[in-house]
Amino acid sequence: MITNEIRFDCQQCGDSGPLVVVPHIDGTPLTELIDSYEIAARMQPAGDAYGGLIPEFFRFGPMQDHFLGLSTGAMGPKTPVLGCECGEWGCWPLMARITATGALVTWDAFEQPHRRTRDYAAFGPFQFDRRPYDDALYALSAVIGSAAGGTGA
Repeated sequence: MITNEIRFDCQQCGDSGPLVVVPHIDGTPLTELIDSYEIAARMQPAGDAYGGLIPEFFRFGPMQDHFLGLSTGAMGPKTPVLGCECGEWGCWPLMARITATGALVTWDAFEQPHRRTRDYAAFGPFQFDRRPYDDALYALSAVIGSAAGGTGA
């Protein structure tokens, strides 16, 4: 079975803004992957609609839990993997079902909850080997933890 590679890019928004988390799948930002998909499918609006998640702004819980699909209690059965380009995840989120087993983590059943008629059946699924996925989550948590410690948050 061929699996995808993931890393979580964590960049500061502006000079002293909050950290923004964007998943990269096989080296490409998820924001670019979904933009290309929506544009090719002639969805409107499409292109530059999504941005990363800003953990500081929302109570996702630990990012390790969030990206394992464990922080979805208040959000329904799916997990926001991207937010709106404005920084508000609830404004224009990309949601996915995240299923974790001992060997794999799968992202599938993508949806844009504000446009329920959109068909994302051909987007994904993305499957990740569990150990490298956990390593990517650990690296993300280290960055978020060091940033929070450095800002006094």
